[in-house]
Amino acid sequence: MIKIVPILPVLQNFRHISRLYILRSKNSRPVCHTVTDNYTRITQSRPSSVYTSKDTIFSLSSGHGKCGVAVIRVSGTKSSVVLKNLGRFKELPRPRYAVLRTLYDQTENIPIDHGLVLWFPAPRSFTGEDCVEFQIHGGPAVVAAMATNLSNIPGIRQAEAGEFTKRAFLNNKLDLTEIEGLGDLIHAETEAQRRQALRQMEGNLGKLYDRWRSRIIKLMANVEAFIDFSEDENIEEDIINHVYFLVNKEVNDILLEIENHLHDNRRGERLRSGVRVTILGEPNVGKSSLLNLIAQRPAAIVSDIAGTTRDIVESAVNIGGYPVLLGDTAGLRESGDVIEKEGVRRALDRAKNSDLKVIMVSAKDIVKHFQDYEMFDLRVYIEETLKQLGLSEHGVTGNMFSDKQNSTSDDIDEVADILIIINKTDLIQEGIVKTVIDSTDKLQICAVSCTNEDGITEFLEVLTKKLENLCGNPLSGNPSLTQARHRQHLCNCVSQLHLYQHYIDLEDVVLAAQSLRRGTREIGKITGKITSEDILDVIFKDFCIGK
Repeated sequence: MIKIVPILPVLQNFRHISRLYILRSKNSRPVCHTVTDNYTRITQSRPSSVYTSKDTIFSLSSGHGKCGVAVIRVSGTKSSVVLKNLGRFKELPRPRYAVLRTLYDQTENIPIDHGLVLWFPAPRSFTGEDCVEFQIHGGPAVVAAMATNLSNIPGIRQAEAGEFTKRAFLNNKLDLTEIEGLGDLIHAETEAQRRQALRQMEGNLGKLYDRWRSRIIKLMANVEAFIDFSEDENIEEDIINHVYFLVNKEVNDILLEIENHLHDNRRGERLRSGVRVTILGEPNVGKSSLLNLIAQRPAAIVSDIAGTTRDIVESAVNIGGYPVLLGDTAGLRESGDVIEKEGVRRALDRAKNSDLKVIMVSAKDIVKHFQDYEMFDLRVYIEETLKQLGLSEHGVTGNMFSDKQNSTSDDIDEVADILIIINKTDLIQEGIVKTVIDSTDKLQICAVSCTNEDGITEFLEVLTKKLENLCGNPLSGNPSLTQARHRQHLCNCVSQLHLYQHYIDLEDVVLAAQSLRRGTREIGKITGKITSEDILDVIFKDFCIGK
């Protein structure tokens, strides 16, 4: 029989805890002390003491080039020396209050500029160290003069990329998820990216992971408590069974929460890196024209000659606040031209790796079939067209025509990664295309004219809805999983929790506890409770100088 003793707060409402503790404390060696030590040591993996470096660093934290105001940041033990030397302060100014001051060149003893000075003593600063910010005029000569004077002060050097933020992490000002959110916020180009990054930078994602980690640590401490208690301990059977049930139920609950978090269809990662949208269709159907319309520039060559586009033409665009990597591809057809065949192959490869496929067909071809065949079915026509283009046999259309998608158009909006667009409506009689589209309610289809831009607004609205389904709302529900690094560590944690269940079934409590310990380590690697230089190198490699 497995005996698990509830020593720690995971079961604080359990009425027998104090009694079990007293029973054990009568022995010569209070084993519960060991369990508590383990709990404390694991929950405090990162040292709480202030990180100090022998170097004081500085950098321009605002943008380069001519500007109204430039911000130069200094962090480290010699920040106060910098402030007194350049600002000629006899006493340090009031913390976190802006002071207008003349800043002096240390070599020639002449003014450099008049600017605002802010003093942030440790630990109440961004980095947790003593910090100074100089807000000066943004001319290149002024910035250069300040940099030269700072470099001439012994023990002060130019900051490396991301070094200010790295010091903030080492001083427990930010965890790794908040730092990654800060980096994403700096690089955000769309409104949805900004919202997601800001939410992560505020710590919502890190708090979620820390809650899971704390719960697993408490479970682990309870399992280890059983290992420390002797087999002859006088503990009632019903108490042990009840605790055993509660611990395993908690493991199952955590597993379900993490797995649901992982099964997010990669929404957060898509939003962070951009949704890959590919335009596909026959040659000369208007794919390049559509790309140019959306990009608002001549990104692709447009010509009446079929097969003009041979390679992937990609443009980064903002559609409805969502980042999109929009790709124009070679027309899909059989060809003896070696270059065109390679273009078709690349188009199909790009389609397979896309999040959303925009398949374009000609309104003239559809209307001709509609008039020629009395029993015309638009859905069947499109299915046959996709087969002729080679999209179905290469797995590009996925489950577009499965039974699951035949119920309502709302189902299609949520699960399909394909959008059908009928182009060149300006070349046919008005109203015919609408009649054709209304003949089926199985597909959501947009009718447009890239020549006179009819229907483009409606198409963009439908496309925005598709993008919202793919990326989700960054402000609703739990924060999104945004990094492949997070996903890998969470998958590893899930594996360890499954191993716990396996070892518990085998009544091997020692290995079960070890699995829980490894699970906590995997989550700790996400937030930085457990770190390595390799992880830090990955996090900070894309940070800019001065941040």
